[in-house]
Amino acid sequence: MNDAPHNDFIFNPENFERAKAIIAKYPAGRQASAMIPLLDMAQRQNNNNLTLAAMNYVADMLEVPRIKAYEVANFYTMFNKEKVGEHLVQVCTTTPCWLRGSDGIVGTCCKSLGVKPGETTADGKFTLVEVECLGACVNAPMVQINDDYYEDLTPESMGEILDDLKTGKKPHTGSQTGRKGSCAQNGPSSPKDKVK
Repeated sequence: MNDAPHNDFIFNPENFERAKAIIAKYPAGRQASAMIPLLDMAQRQNNNNLTLAAMNYVADMLEVPRIKAYEVANFYTMFNKEKVGEHLVQVCTTTPCWLRGSDGIVGTCCKSLGVKPGETTADGKFTLVEVECLGACVNAPMVQINDDYYEDLTPESMGEILDDLKTGKKPHTGSQTGRKGSCAQNGPSSPKDKVK
């Protein structure tokens, strides 16, 4: 490990053990393959913020040049290099979501939270960002809030989700219309006979 200071970031004992177990999954000389899970764990431990000190710590733990951690953290949008709110509201505005009304979802978020994309509410509870595809195109429009997906949104259902979060309630995740998985909006379109 590099002897340079980490600016006070270290894994807590539980995460340190988890990190060692993750690193052990890779062959000798290939520890750098653990970069993404360790950066993610560092970010989670640090209130959803991946600081330079945390990146340095992970790079040193993996015995790779620190620039490797910076490259990974700056390539993937899942890493937050600046402080974000307790609820990170990521609105997908890629083509499928846009075609299904993501502009209205962004508008609802801006109105309800009183911020524009890229901003955090004054109380530090919500950060609103526009993102590229989050991989739930079939259930567009959709939003990811922290680790939860909310799909098949309307401006009204988005407002209800934000209202629930503001009052400390846990909103229902997944499809907001009751759609099962990625089934067609009007229900299954395959034969209804069950295979025995």
